Amino acid sequence: MTFSKSFPKKSNKSVYPNWEEIVLSNEEEKEIENKARIENNKLFAECVEDAKTLFQEKNLKEYQTDIINTAISLFEKRASHEIFWKENAAKEKFDKV
Repeated sequence: MTFSKSFPKKSNKSVYPNWEEIVLSNEEEKEIENKARIENNKLFAECVEDAKTLFQEKNLKEYQTDIINTAISLFEKRASHEIFWKENAAKEKFDKV
Protein backbone atom coordinates (compact mmCIF):
# COMPACT_ATOMS: atom_id res chain seq x y z
CA MET A 1 0.00 0.00 0.00
CA THR A 2 1.58 3.25 -1.09
CA PHE A 3 1.78 6.32 1.09
CA SER A 4 0.32 9.55 -0.21
CA LYS A 5 -0.16 13.04 1.13
CA SER A 6 -1.73 16.13 -0.37
CA PHE A 7 -0.10 19.55 -0.27
CA PRO A 8 -1.48 22.98 -1.23
CA LYS A 9 0.03 24.50 -4.35
CA LYS A 10 -0.39 28.23 -4.92
CA SER A 11 -2.12 29.33 -8.06
CA ASN A 12 -1.84 32.69 -9.82
CA LYS A 13 -5.40 32.39 -11.08
CA SER A 14 -7.17 31.77 -7.78
CA VAL A 15 -6.82 32.75 -4.14
CA TYR A 16 -7.55 29.12 -3.27
CA PRO A 17 -4.68 26.65 -3.54
CA ASN A 18 -4.83 23.59 -5.74
CA TRP A 19 -4.14 20.44 -3.77
CA GLU A 20 -1.50 18.19 -5.26
CA GLU A 21 -1.25 14.60 -4.11
CA ILE A 22 2.27 13.24 -3.73
CA VAL A 23 2.65 9.48 -3.76
CA LEU A 24 5.78 7.70 -2.57
CA SER A 25 6.89 4.79 -4.70
CA ASN A 26 7.04 1.35 -3.11
CA GLU A 27 10.83 1.59 -3.10
CA GLU A 28 10.81 5.02 -1.42
CA GLU A 29 8.31 3.82 1.15
CA LYS A 30 10.29 0.63 1.91
CA GLU A 31 13.50 2.65 2.29
CA ILE A 32 11.83 5.00 4.76
CA GLU A 33 10.28 2.06 6.66
CA ASN A 34 13.69 0.38 6.93
CA LYS A 35 15.30 3.60 8.19
CA ALA A 36 12.47 4.00 10.69
CA ARG A 37 12.82 0.38 11.85
CA ILE A 38 16.55 0.77 12.46
CA GLU A 39 16.03 4.07 14.26
CA ASN A 40 13.12 2.65 16.29
CA ASN A 41 15.25 -0.31 17.42
CA LYS A 42 17.95 2.10 18.58
CA LEU A 43 15.32 4.29 20.17
CA PHE A 44 13.74 1.41 22.09
CA ALA A 45 17.16 0.32 23.40
CA GLU A 46 17.69 3.90 24.58
CA CYS A 47 14.24 3.87 26.19
CA VAL A 48 15.11 0.70 28.11
CA GLU A 49 18.32 2.33 29.35
CA ASP A 50 16.42 5.53 30.23
CA ALA A 51 13.83 3.50 32.13
CA LYS A 52 16.59 1.70 34.07
CA THR A 53 18.17 5.05 34.90
CA LEU A 54 14.85 6.45 36.10
CA PHE A 55 14.31 3.46 38.36
CA GLN A 56 17.82 3.79 39.80
CA GLU A 57 17.54 7.54 40.32
CA LYS A 58 14.22 7.19 42.11
CA ASN A 59 15.35 4.14 44.12
CA LEU A 60 12.57 2.02 42.69
CA LYS A 61 12.71 -1.76 42.55
CA GLU A 62 13.91 -2.81 39.14
CA TYR A 63 11.44 -5.45 38.05
CA GLN A 64 11.97 -6.30 34.40
CA THR A 65 8.29 -5.95 33.56
CA ASP A 66 8.15 -2.49 35.12
CA ILE A 67 11.25 -1.39 33.23
CA ILE A 68 9.87 -2.74 29.96
CA ASN A 69 6.47 -1.14 30.54
CA THR A 70 8.16 2.18 31.27
CA ALA A 71 10.35 1.75 28.18
CA ILE A 72 7.27 1.02 26.07
CA SER A 73 5.62 4.20 27.32
CA LEU A 74 8.73 6.21 26.46
CA PHE A 75 8.98 4.47 23.10
CA GLU A 76 5.36 5.12 22.16
CA LYS A 77 5.86 8.78 22.92
CA ARG A 78 9.07 8.99 20.87
CA ALA A 79 8.49 6.47 18.07
CA SER A 80 5.56 7.96 16.22
CA HIS A 81 7.98 9.18 13.58
CA GLU A 82 7.45 6.63 10.79
CA ILE A 83 4.46 8.52 9.41
CA PHE A 84 6.25 11.79 10.17
CA TRP A 85 9.24 10.63 8.10
CA LYS A 86 6.97 9.56 5.26
CA GLU A 87 5.22 12.93 5.35
CA ASN A 88 8.62 14.68 5.30
CA ALA A 89 9.73 12.59 2.32
CA ALA A 90 6.50 13.42 0.50
CA LYS A 91 6.97 17.14 1.34
CA GLU A 92 10.56 17.07 0.04
CA LYS A 93 9.34 15.39 -3.13
CA PHE A 94 6.59 18.03 -3.46
CA ASP A 95 9.07 20.87 -2.95
CA LYS A 96 11.28 19.54 -5.75
CA VAL A 97 8.39 19.62 -8.23
